Amino acid sequence: MSEAKRDASAKKAARDESAPESAPETDADAASDEAPAADDAADVAVSEDAEDAAAEPEPVARTEGRAEARRGPIAVAVGVLGELLITAGLVLALFVVYSLWWTNVLADRQAKKESDKVREHWAADRGPGNLDTRDGLGFLHVPSMSSDDILVKKGTDPKELNQGVAGYYTEPVKSALPFDQSGNFALAAHRDGHGAKFHNIHKIDEGDPVVFETKNTWYVYKVFKTLPQTSKYNVDVLDPIPKGTGKKERGRYITLTTCTPVYTSKYRYIVWGELVRTQDVDEDRTPPAELR
Repeated sequence: MSEAKRDASAKKAARDESAPESAPETDADAASDEAPAADDAADVAVSEDAEDAAAEPEPVARTEGRAEARRGPIAVAVGVLGELLITAGLVLALFVVYSLWWTNVLADRQAKKESDKVREHWAADRGPGNLDTRDGLGFLHVPSMSSDDILVKKGTDPKELNQGVAGYYTEPVKSALPFDQSGNFALAAHRDGHGAKFHNIHKIDEGDPVVFETKNTWYVYKVFKTLPQTSKYNVDVLDPIPKGTGKKERGRYITLTTCTPVYTSKYRYIVWGELVRTQDVDEDRTPPAELR
């Protein structure tokens, strides 16, 4: 080999030995390589947060507000109307309870007080004397209708009948009284509410006894006719010889009147009786056989 070639080979070998080896991987290079993976993780986290936010329910107030908006004004009006109807129904139910139950309680209490007064007056003066009509004329007894002794007072206006009593007519036809020698002793009482003393008038049949008690005398009548329905303007039933009974001669009659059908005042229910005998009241106030 020539000296020139040896020198060239030596120079080449020296150059190869002096060339640096491949540089080791630095932290920056590693960070650069890992950066895409970190970005991917961030994207995944953002995506999961978005899904969680979508899954969370909206606040209740906002949801209800939107639901209300969707219902529309007609649906809201119907709901309000329904609530008002429920309230009105409750008020009506309370009024019915008051009218058909509580007024009976109040009227019965008042009637008891008035009845006790009458009997106290009678007991204080046990002699025969004159008819005592203070606080009441006497007591009506109708076993087939009621077990009560019904106080009878003057008048048929609500202010009298609402006391839980029966009243005898002063108008449009003036009633006779039991001790009159002829005429029609005509009475009225409530059928519902305020004592409802004639509530079971429909249970009275022809032939049943009706007894009126005064201080000194028992007046015993016998039912001879009933009229289940007639106009409330039919005052002929109160005549001294009541029309519709078939009677043609004057006598000593009793007439019971009240409203019908039950819970209304559209018509009147009528019961007629005729006096069959009287009985003196003894010291023990022994009732007649018809009441035993």
